[in-house]
Amino acid sequence: MRGRLASVLLLVAASGCGLTSGSPMADDVRPGSIGRGEPLKGASLTVTSKSFTEGLILGAIMGISLEAAGAEVLDRTGIQGSIGSREAVRKGDADAGYEYTGTAWITYLGHSRPITDPRRQWEAVKKEDAANGLAWLRPSSLDNTYALAMNQENAKKYGTRTMSDVAKLAKSDPDAVRLCVEVEFANRADGLPGMQKRYGMDLPARNVTQMDTGIIYTQTEKGSCPYGEVFTTDGRIKSMNLVVMEDDRKFFPNYNAAPMINAKTLKEWPAIADVLDPVTARLNNTVARDLNAKVDVDGEDPHEVALDWLVAEGFVREG
Repeated sequence: MRGRLASVLLLVAASGCGLTSGSPMADDVRPGSIGRGEPLKGASLTVTSKSFTEGLILGAIMGISLEAAGAEVLDRTGIQGSIGSREAVRKGDADAGYEYTGTAWITYLGHSRPITDPRRQWEAVKKEDAANGLAWLRPSSLDNTYALAMNQENAKKYGTRTMSDVAKLAKSDPDAVRLCVEVEFANRADGLPGMQKRYGMDLPARNVTQMDTGIIYTQTEKGSCPYGEVFTTDGRIKSMNLVVMEDDRKFFPNYNAAPMINAKTLKEWPAIADVLDPVTARLNNTVARDLNAKVDVDGEDPHEVALDWLVAEGFVREG
């Protein structure tokens, strides 16, 4: 239960964007295909992440990889919301964490329009964030973007397959389009407000219910929520046999996961890039859905899921 314990400790200790507590990672790992020669021996690095399942897994993947390369790693994963983990790295309270290119471009850097090409999106974020003391390493093809989904029964009942279909239904039968979304999605420019604007929707407030992520999935599966906000890499989509609406107007940005490093840390320990690049390159939506499902469906611990994957891929060895 290491990952969950670290998250609890952090949430109790965190105040604003500052971090005051954490838990040392103590995995018995050594180099596999990464970290040979222990190029990070002598480094004391702090890894952070957001609090949702994929964030916890990615944070553990990063931390264990750095451990295998010889670093001592402090685990400060599990920060709630989007701003906290970024600010921790920017201010130097943490050294590194996985972040999403679309989140950085829209939410942190304040742009209203995403860049549709994922590589160019990453390059633009990397260039602009350099002024903030943040360095972005190579991105993964893992694209954890937003989507709306429904169960099979509602999909047959309403016949929607695209977001444009949902917009048409909202006009012809307003009561049919009821959404269950997270608080953050309800207020983000790259969430509900922007989605409605792009697709010409004007849903009344009574048709939008805000709830926690896990409840959204269960209520969508049951059909209580005709349309639920989901993440495209979530393992519950497959396990619950949900139907995902196609974003046919390409509103939602590319949310490719990439390591975000404090620039001073990377200058001091440039080998971080050599350690993390091969691991990041292996991350994609299929891998993410499988790993996320082990936690959200099978009830496994995020840290152990990350460790098992790194060992299975040959990146690190135990013992």
